[in-house]
Amino acid sequence: MVVDEAQAIKNATTKRSLALFDLQADFRLALSGTPVENRLTELWSILRFCNPGLLGPLSRFNERFAVPIERDRDRDAQRLLRRLVAPFILRRTKSQVLQDLPPRTEMTLTLTPDPEEAAHYEALRRQALAESENALQSGESQAQFHILAQLTRLRRAACDPRLVSPDLGIVGGKVKAFAELAAELAENGHKTLVFCQFVDFLTLLRAPLDDANIAYQYLDGGTPAAERDRRVAAFQAGEGHLFLISLKAGGFGLNLTAADYVIIADPWWNPAAEDQAAGRAHRIGQHRPVTVYRLVTQGTLEEKIIALHHEKRALAEGVLTDGGESATLPSSDELLSLMREAHMPKSCGSISGFWEYCLYPCEGSLCSDRTSRIC
Repeated sequence: MVVDEAQAIKNATTKRSLALFDLQADFRLALSGTPVENRLTELWSILRFCNPGLLGPLSRFNERFAVPIERDRDRDAQRLLRRLVAPFILRRTKSQVLQDLPPRTEMTLTLTPDPEEAAHYEALRRQALAESENALQSGESQAQFHILAQLTRLRRAACDPRLVSPDLGIVGGKVKAFAELAAELAENGHKTLVFCQFVDFLTLLRAPLDDANIAYQYLDGGTPAAERDRRVAAFQAGEGHLFLISLKAGGFGLNLTAADYVIIADPWWNPAAEDQAAGRAHRIGQHRPVTVYRLVTQGTLEEKIIALHHEKRALAEGVLTDGGESATLPSSDELLSLMREAHMPKSCGSISGFWEYCLYPCEGSLCSDRTSRIC
């Protein structure tokens, strides 16, 4: 039995995973470019399918490996786990097996928000921080979920203020920068994939393309399978300068080598998902160098997410290869710390000397006293 894209069974408790565990086969192979995306229990689940019992029950695995490695950076536990799994893992990187593949260049484009957008984000951040601290201090059972929900709201605000406060009508700098970049790439004959996690942000990105009459293809989770295949074939045949794709709908499994540019419109917690997205263009059949742009709004949570990417990649490397460093995953306190640190620089004018947006009780208006408090 061969299971492709085996990261789909990284959660051992899902119906899909449980169904696969029950299937009988003399030999089992799991294929994946990202066997560890966020936490070590994902590797346990995949190996539970391939070699049941190798790593023991999940509770014991957490006690021996997951907690010591992720929380305590225990190098001895990391080395022991690597020795246990090494005989059952065959790892090949693109650089090893696709030596003729053109190079891939990655660039982060840091965008400075205008004062109005910066003020809006800063007000949201302070509100989110206050509510999250209260939830944590009160011992609320769902405190971590509450914090993650607040962080998602901040991520959406970093994409464009209209995603969280549509009545204010503030157009984010990211949409403007994207419009300029897309027009330049199209004018110079390049074809570009655009990935975004939020479908409503993709809708905002479509508007300037429509205004400029730039042809594009579009794919999200609501696109029927037959239409999805037709749009992929159309893009590969040259119909459209850009292909706008939602993360869950097209982050893996598509062959889009007609593109030589990739734009990650919003950074994702999981760097492996970004790598998979860029891999839609940078794969067998690609004959041109591929450039990947990440659009990041300065002074927001997006900058902190980019910083976390190194730790998550190190978590996988530390177990799958020799010489990797272990990495921790954020606890509730660490998530709050991210929220505290992801503030606007004073140069944006959002903390002093600028009218700050009220979020409550007078949502949509401006504070008239020019203070940094939230009414």
